[in-house]
Amino acid sequence: MNSSSADKSGTFDVLVVGAGPAGIAAACCAAESGASVGVIDNNPRVGGQIWRGETREHSHSAGAQLWLEKFAAHDIEVFSCTEVIDEVERGHLVAQCGDTAREFIYEKLILCTGARELFLPFPGWTLPNVMGAGGLQALVKSGFAIAGKRVVVAGSGPLLLAVAAHLREQGADVRLIAEQSPWSRIARFGMALLRKKNKFAQAMAIRRQLAGVPYKTNCWPIRADGHEKLESVTLRSGARTWQERCDYLACGFHLVPNTELASLLGCELRSGFVRVDDLQQSSVKGVLCAGELTGIAGVDSSILEGQIAGYAAAGQVARATKLIAQKRRMERFAFSLRRTFALRKELRASIAPETVVCRCEDVQFARLRPYSSWRAAKLQTRCGMGPCQGRICGPATEFLFGWKADSVRPPIFATPIQTFTHTTLLSSEQNLISHEEPR
Repeated sequence: MNSSSADKSGTFDVLVVGAGPAGIAAACCAAESGASVGVIDNNPRVGGQIWRGETREHSHSAGAQLWLEKFAAHDIEVFSCTEVIDEVERGHLVAQCGDTAREFIYEKLILCTGARELFLPFPGWTLPNVMGAGGLQALVKSGFAIAGKRVVVAGSGPLLLAVAAHLREQGADVRLIAEQSPWSRIARFGMALLRKKNKFAQAMAIRRQLAGVPYKTNCWPIRADGHEKLESVTLRSGARTWQERCDYLACGFHLVPNTELASLLGCELRSGFVRVDDLQQSSVKGVLCAGELTGIAGVDSSILEGQIAGYAAAGQVARATKLIAQKRRMERFAFSLRRTFALRKELRASIAPETVVCRCEDVQFARLRPYSSWRAAKLQTRCGMGPCQGRICGPATEFLFGWKADSVRPPIFATPIQTFTHTTLLSSEQNLISHEEPR
């Protein structure tokens, strides 16, 4: 049986950070191999963004239900509403749950921290009811009433279709889906799906759910308007622009991996993702990574990488190796996704000088233009220094200016001072121990 704790920590053979599909698969495979397993997740329930709500009685996803049942059947200790904020030393992490500090000691660590949506600023994007596509979907899965509301779904990537289908299923009036990629790329991607029966069947099922909803390629939002909240969005398609009345704009320009913890631990990144070998081992010994951290390729790929990482971390290398050929096929799909939904340069033209880029610190585009690096902009404007610590504006400025974050410093999440003090004391004690003269 799973257990959850509000005030204790633990020592584990395998510690998994993230309880989405990749983390669940990794934990199951490590546990069935005989390892003691702990799972840390920042949500109240396991499942992550994609399986959010699947633990309810009426789940529609057979695959999700199968893995969730397997997870519940194993002796896995779950620490929910918990975020890792720092590393004391190799094999020793500190996390927070509310204002409580927790310590975790492990032999092997599997990072399955997933991804978040990429938001690109445009005039009006800070209006109430302009939301992330996945964010609005998560709200609806949590019980938010969307029935009868007019929704425009815009941005890039397969997530748009999945979100639109879910919102429509819940009674939303989905006005249109605006995909920034051109039709030529989408068509090539669709042809490639024909060779993948499972993914093609999923795509067709979603398309049937969206029958009658316009799907416009080569189309993106350039402005959101409203007085106290969103009332309409202006869209561009080629040389044409028009205004679409709506109650909600669900917007996201594909996904960005959550690499902050991996970077803090010293894992090497390549093209924005953690570099791993065939067994999901990162450049740091004993730290494995799975799921969107290593490449955006969908839930099936995340589950497979989680299985490989779980078996490898528990010493079942032969079982992990049997899955490598399948993994390589899915890596080709990940490459196809990146190529299909690469962002077009015209998206930069939508931003005006007064457009807010950093919402936390209210930093406008015009204030950022004089600077040549992320570090310089932070020092002079406080861009990226608010509660989200650059998780929203950082990827946006990378697209707009080509800037890259040059370091990740603890704590990697906003942290109560008493928790941070506890972490600092632990680090100081460890430094004293490591420098003591032998007796």
